[in-house]
Amino acid sequence: MTILVKNKHTLLIDEFKFRCCIGKKSTTINKKEGDQKTPKGTFQIENLYFRKDRIKKPQTSLKCIEIKETMGWCDDICDPKKYNKLIKIDEKLKYEKLKRKDYKYNLLIPIKYNFKKPIVGKGSCIFIHLTKNYNPTAGCIALKEKDFLILIRLIKKKTKIKIL
Repeated sequence: MTILVKNKHTLLIDEFKFRCCIGKKSTTINKKEGDQKTPKGTFQIENLYFRKDRIKKPQTSLKCIEIKETMGWCDDICDPKKYNKLIKIDEKLKYEKLKRKDYKYNLLIPIKYNFKKPIVGKGSCIFIHLTKNYNPTAGCIALKEKDFLILIRLIKKKTKIKIL
C-alpha cells in the first residue's frame, strides 16, 4: 500500500482522496535543511506519535508512541550523530519539540526521509501532521484530524509514501 501525495493539495490512499498541504516552496529532489520544501520520492514511514493528554490512542496497526514533554526531533546541523533522530531534549541542541502548545503534533508520523544514515543539512523533521487551515508547512505534509484518523486506520507498518 502506498500513500500518494499527488500535488500540493491532494493525498490519495486506496479510494480515499484527502485535501492536504505541503511545504511552502513546493517539492524538490534536492532538499536542504530549512528550505521549506517537501522532498520528492518514495519513503517508508515511522511509528505514530500521539498526545495522550489530548487524544485517546488511535485505532491503527502502527506502533503508537505517547509524546512526552522531553521528546524532540534533532535538526541540529552541528550534531551529525543525532541529526534527524528522535532525541531527549537537550538545550545544547537545535530540535523540533514534539509536545507543542498548538495542535499540529497531536498526531504525527515521521517520514523516513534522510533517515537511515542521515546526511547533515539534507533535511530533517519531515512529518505527516495535523492542520486546521491548510496553510503551507515548513516541508511536512499536513491533513485535517478527521482525515488523519482515517489514513492511520488504512495504513500498515510497511506502507510507503510517494511524493510527486
